[in-house]
Amino acid sequence: MKIHEYQGKELFRAAGVPVLQGIVAKTPDEAAAAYEKLGGPIAVVKAQIHAGGRGKGTVIDNPEQHGVVLAKSADQARAAAEGLLGKKLVTIQTGPEGQTVNQVFVEAGCDIARELYLGIVLDRAVAKPVLMVSTEGGMEIETVAEETPELIHKEHFDPAVGLEAFQVRKLCKKLGISGAAAKAAAKFMPAMCRFYVDYDCELAEVNPLVITGDDQMIALDAKINFDNNALYRHPDVAKLRDLSEEEPSEVRASDAGLSYVKLEGNIGCLVNGAGLAMSTMDIIKYHGGKPANFLDVGGGANTDQVTEAFRILLSDPNVKGVLVNIFGGIARCTTIAGAVIEASKTVGFDVPLVVRLEGTEVEEGRKMLAESDVDIITATDITDAAKKIVAATGV
Repeated sequence: MKIHEYQGKELFRAAGVPVLQGIVAKTPDEAAAAYEKLGGPIAVVKAQIHAGGRGKGTVIDNPEQHGVVLAKSADQARAAAEGLLGKKLVTIQTGPEGQTVNQVFVEAGCDIARELYLGIVLDRAVAKPVLMVSTEGGMEIETVAEETPELIHKEHFDPAVGLEAFQVRKLCKKLGISGAAAKAAAKFMPAMCRFYVDYDCELAEVNPLVITGDDQMIALDAKINFDNNALYRHPDVAKLRDLSEEEPSEVRASDAGLSYVKLEGNIGCLVNGAGLAMSTMDIIKYHGGKPANFLDVGGGANTDQVTEAFRILLSDPNVKGVLVNIFGGIARCTTIAGAVIEASKTVGFDVPLVVRLEGTEVEEGRKMLAESDVDIITATDITDAAKKIVAATGV
């Protein structure tokens, strides 16, 4: 689950991670009032969307309007908000369609001496969180990793212990931080690591992390992703979810207990098991097709879930055909076959449907489909299924 920058900063503040004062605004007049209330000579108006790269991002139909704007008066804050609110902002992470800006965050300015990068993720190779820092603050970290990976410095830490003092000193040396700024880092970096662990984060990123003219370390950004499987331990965090920022079909699938990610292709995929779903998408692509989604109905899928899965797939106007690829284990092939037949009655299929079944009760499942009046193209294996759906969709 993702949250907005302003929400992340409230959590940072409560966790002892230094942030600046800021106010959320949903209208241009609120943005102007926020500037006045902050009382400083400058403020920054930031679009609030669930995507990075907002500073370099631009509004569709107005490339001069960026997602982060410096304001030196209430009128400038109002104008910046007016140029963003209700508009679609395109960044390196949104895709060309952009995301609608429904609110802005008006934040106090500060005296920036240096910009750094800080991020924490789980390194699955060593089964530990890893703190990453770089001197290239403000840059997309993906670009830094690709072009100058030597500028990214890493320290793994035990989640039960946190980041230790000697690790902070090592990172400060690599970043060229000393004196009072190093003392600030000795508080900031461990606090970020504690936050990451305490809140069951998948990602905690600050870009840029700034050192001010008086050697304070402040989080000038907050990009946080939480582990959905741990949200039951954080009901206050779960309340921060903004459904308007999420793909409606993905929200609908989640409510039905399905794992679904919308893609840009035209071949819908209904599969049981994440690994098989990935393989299915790969082989569709290999044979010249373009998958429209990742969809894992899971091992215990029932008729209602499969029917809802078909509704979600067919609600996508880009879908020109559907491939059902099931390897029966916990989910028996007869259960899936019955669900496909029921879905054909309640949803209706107006696009080609290729079905490949294998595993538990496969012969019974195939017989059910053959004896039904559902218009189905059967496949013997995954390669055969991929070839047939690509041919059927006319790719």
